[in-house]
Amino acid sequence: MLKEITQTEYETLDITAPTLVEFYSKTCGPCKMLGFVLKEIEKSLPDFPMYQIDFDANAELKERLGVKGFPTILLYKGGAEVERLEGLKQKPVVQKAIESLF
Repeated sequence: MLKEITQTEYETLDITAPTLVEFYSKTCGPCKMLGFVLKEIEKSLPDFPMYQIDFDANAELKERLGVKGFPTILLYKGGAEVERLEGLKQKPVVQKAIESLF
């Protein structure tokens, strides 16, 4: 499931389970391309929690998590960040990272 959330909603996520969080900008071309990749992955993993956070609208959260640019994918498991993918990544790279969570 791919859903856009705010900082407030991020604070309530259960990141003990495998979870993907992408920081993006609405004006970023590579972010839009990564959005298509995530939508493709969603088709094969409809129950896997994937969230998008607007980089510009959630500046305090971005700073706290050390997100420097966009797009940036944070992968969580066991309550902690276990991997970070920065920049546009192709579907096989993102899928492999997700599979490593299980």
